[in-house]
Amino acid sequence: MKAVKFNEYGGTDVLRVVEVEAPHAGPGQVRIAVRAAGVNPIDWKLRAGYVRDFMPLTFPAGVGSEAAGIVDEIGDGVSGVAIGDAVFGYGQNTVAEQAVLRAWARIPENMPIEMAGGLAVIVETATRILDHVNLKAGETLLIAGAAGGVGTAAIQLARHCGALVIGTASEPKHDYIRELGAIPTTYEPGLAARVRELAPQGVDAALDLAGAGVIPELVEIVGDPARVVSISDVTAPQHGATFSGRSADHPEDAFAEAARLYGEGAFHLRIERTFPIEQIALAQEVSAAGRVTGKLVITVG
Repeated sequence: MKAVKFNEYGGTDVLRVVEVEAPHAGPGQVRIAVRAAGVNPIDWKLRAGYVRDFMPLTFPAGVGSEAAGIVDEIGDGVSGVAIGDAVFGYGQNTVAEQAVLRAWARIPENMPIEMAGGLAVIVETATRILDHVNLKAGETLLIAGAAGGVGTAAIQLARHCGALVIGTASEPKHDYIRELGAIPTTYEPGLAARVRELAPQGVDAALDLAGAGVIPELVEIVGDPARVVSISDVTAPQHGATFSGRSADHPEDAFAEAARLYGEGAFHLRIERTFPIEQIALAQEVSAAGRVTGKLVITVG
């Protein structure tokens, strides 16, 4: 099968589409014929060696941690899924023609396969960090960096639970933030003052999705560092906030809930751009530029 591999840390020039042996589903796993796989910042951070100190790679390394496709092999101990089912979920080396998933959910009827391919990481991450700040109906949530994939999911999940959401994004993305049900504002200095005008009742919790050094300001705005969490700034604990980088033990619960909300018309994901597997380098370059609204996806087959 075709798969994306690289043999050393470096720029996008180290990425290669090569022929490798297909993986097989082990106990508790399924294998899929991949149709779409999401592009996430962790992909190029791993490739470039930015996180090698705590996430070292063994070479040759693959690319991708989420995908959607058709089940073609089922491991021991797996029930509730059959050959031919369309599923999405978490796996390893998913930018390939076939990939093994460790956690999955069925793709809702009428959901585009490209959307399903970009869903797992953002809904698990958004669910995990919203659970961490213990957001409740009637509370106000501030999201720094709200227009990307995780922000897209976090806004909709928070709105579904009855919270008011304020999201920071560049001016051209404000209409998108509004479409998702949040109140937009900009990144510029003076965030605390702008937020006070938008939410005079105060802010109860905050999420940092951009890693732009805003943790001290978010802690000041919320007033309680225990209700500030970042997925992008490992220095968050220095300010009393939390850095969350490990997926939940049962991510399939978050997958299934997002699928259910999509079926009810309460969840959507904008796919900004798709790329064939041969353009993986370009896809990672676009992701690393940091201006994506929604999600980027690699299509396979």
